[in-house]
Amino acid sequence: MSDTAGAPADRRIYVDKQSPKAYHALVQTADAVRATAAEAGLDRVLVELVNLRVSQLNGCAYCLDVHTRAALRAGETTRRLGVLPAWRDTELFTDRERAALALAEATTAPSDSLAQERAYDSARRALSDEEISAVIWVAITINAFNRVSILSGHPVRENPAKP
Repeated sequence: MSDTAGAPADRRIYVDKQSPKAYHALVQTADAVRATAAEAGLDRVLVELVNLRVSQLNGCAYCLDVHTRAALRAGETTRRLGVLPAWRDTELFTDRERAALALAEATTAPSDSLAQERAYDSARRALSDEEISAVIWVAITINAFNRVSILSGHPVRENPAKP
């Protein structure tokens, strides 16, 4: 079966390549969000934990690969990365990190209003207004990149071009 252009119907379109202006705007947003997070005082490890947790929830293999490597470069440990899906059940994460992770999860699944309220309450106790805003923006942005990668079918290769 083929699409109207004659390409195989099961072939994914890399939407980032197909619509480079839109993708470039998303990259510019990510750059602004990264700067906002830094200005708010969020360290790179915390930002990468948020990126990873959201990517886990969304099942984005490509973003998990990219942000695992970024977290390791930022100084994160393999132990904490290994238990990140069960962060609530460990003592390995600080109150700030827990608040940020809960807020990132609530941003990723906003229809769960009870979880959203609990996450916000926790965030209010552990994070400043600037940090809360930055965490939400980081989560929104990685959610967008997850969808680009998932819907494009971006592969995770054995030897990635970038370490």
